[in-house]
Order: sequence, then structure tokens, then C-alpha cells
Amino acid sequence: MSYEIGIQTLRLEPTERLAHTEYCSNYSLVRAITGMDPQSGGSAWQAFYDAWDIDLLWSTNDGPVSWGKRGRVTDMGHAEFLEGGIDRRDTIYCPFQNVEEVLAFDAVEEYGLTNDAELITYYEQAYRNNQSSHPKRVYPGGYYKTIVSGLIQTFGWEMLLEAAADHQRFDRVIESFFQLSLHHYCAWAKTSIEVFICHDDMVWTQGPFMHPDFYRRSIFPRYQKLWEVLHQAGKIILYCSDGTWTEFVDDIADAGADGFIFEPTTSLDYIVERYGKTHIIVGSKVDCRTLTFGTYEAIQAEIDSTLVLAKSCPGFVFAVGNHIPSNVPIDNAQFYFGYLSQHWKR
Repeated sequence: MSYEIGIQTLRLEPTERLAHTEYCSNYSLVRAITGMDPQSGGSAWQAFYDAWDIDLLWSTNDGPVSWGKRGRVTDMGHAEFLEGGIDRRDTIYCPFQNVEEVLAFDAVEEYGLTNDAELITYYEQAYRNNQSSHPKRVYPGGYYKTIVSGLIQTFGWEMLLEAAADHQRFDRVIESFFQLSLHHYCAWAKTSIEVFICHDDMVWTQGPFMHPDFYRRSIFPRYQKLWEVLHQAGKIILYCSDGTWTEFVDDIADAGADGFIFEPTTSLDYIVERYGKTHIIVGSKVDCRTLTFGTYEAIQAEIDSTLVLAKSCPGFVFAVGNHIPSNVPIDNAQFYFGYLSQHWKR
């Protein structure tokens, strides 16, 4: 029933229980649940998804060739999420020497545009392969480096923020990232996906890193144009950003998002109040920090406070925010799912 519950929820149709998804990188948890090693193949993950009733998977795909193989990108290192710290990277490298180089940058010229037919074929085949490998779950299309995330990956924070001070010239740079994304969004629109995740980490945990006018002038109108392409093809659009963006929820809805994927720092109460009956909501008040350091009572309290809101929302997909990393204790994770699954019937 997982696929059916997932797609019915995305269509805002009635379901017997709340839909469920998790972004999980906790290998020890998967081993404990399945008795299999998630690093040795996909069967362990399939068994985990079955055991935890996962209805929707989280996935994005930015094309067949990475930007780093096509042109310049900045390496800001990587935090430690995976078991044994295998994903930790302390390398810091920025290929841009000054702000003038950033302001002269054109993403289309730098990274190029893959042939239309080839790109459509690539995305369609990737989707079909993944959906057929996960028949019990809804497998989305998606794009990760939409605009802001693309700027971050290319320039890094320091160069980005310095260049953004020149609003007019930097907007031309943003336009080039938009045009690059539009090329990929148009290709995704011509595939057989039902749902699309637009990922773009546009704010910090503390909130916007630029004045709100910047987003409303340079980012949200471009989102609207990207999403129009997908809507014309009948796709469901889920917008995903880390950080705290309660003040922009209305802007994202007005731009055309059908749903929101967010961390607990963005107000679930506000989203439910404004969009609980009309939009898809992917998240909860369950914070991964509580799951890592909290008691069973604290975890239960965050689940309960979410359920009070969630059960009135036809498009609610329950998930830990932001994800379940390797340092979450197995006992806490098992308590979380055990309690949730006992109480998620509508």
C-alpha cells in the first residue's frame, strides 16, 4: 500500500494513515532493522523502506555530467554525517580570485547545455529505472542546484556575498543560473514523472542571508517561471529548502509550489494554518537534534504536537527534520518509528 498512500497523499486524496518518508543516512539503524549491510547493495535499503513504511523517496538529479567536470566550482568541505566520518572533507578551495571574476561569470557558458533530446532521454531512463527498482514507493524527479544552491556551489559563501552587493550586475549572474536550470526543468517536464522536488537552500538556520527584497526581486519570480514549465506538463512540485523561511512560505506558495519540504525551524503551525487543506506538507516538529540527544518523552512530545496538526491535512507526509544521520542512537530512532506508527492512523 505504500505507493498508493504516497501518490494519494500527493494528490490530496483520503488515506487510511499519514504518509511517511525519511532522509536517512544511519547505516547502523538500517543494519539493526534489516540485519543487512546498507553499504553492500540496495536490498538492505529496500528492506528498511518496507519495515518503516516509506511511501515517498527523496531524490534529485542534475544531469549526466557534474559541474566540476565541466567548469569551475568551489569546494567548501563537507560536514560529517555518515558512519565513520567517511563523508567528512576538510578541503577548502575557491577558483575565483576576486569579485570581478564572479560578476563576469555565465553559468550557461561555463557548464554548457546538454542536447535537449539526450537530456530528456537521460532523465526519463533514470526515472524509469529508479521507479521500477522501488515499485512500492513514489520516486520523484528533482533538481538540486536550482538557483541559490547553484550560486553557493559555484562561488562559495564569501565570494557570493561580496558579489551580491552589486545588485544589478549580480542579477545578470543569477539569470545565467536560471537559464541553466530552465534547460533542465524543461527536460524533466517531458518525462513521465508525477512529482518533482525543486531543491534550493535559500536561507540559513537564522533566516535569510540577504534582505527579503532580494528574494522577492531576483529569486521567487524565477521560481515561478521554472515551475510554470512543470505545471504545464501536469507535474506536482515540492519545494525543498533547509533553514528558516517562515516569512517566505506565502511567497513560495504564490510562486506555484504544490508542497513544502522544510526543517522544524520553519513554522509547521503557520504552514498548516495557511495551507493545510490545499498543499502537500513534508516534515514535522520532530527535530533530529531531539532524536539524537533527547529522551523518549521529548521525542514523543514532538510527535504528538505534530499529529494534532497533521491529521487534518490531506497532503501531510511525516518526516524527521532535517534527516536521520549516523549519530542518532538506534534506540531513539526505533522508539520514534514505533510510537509514530502506532498513532498515525487518520
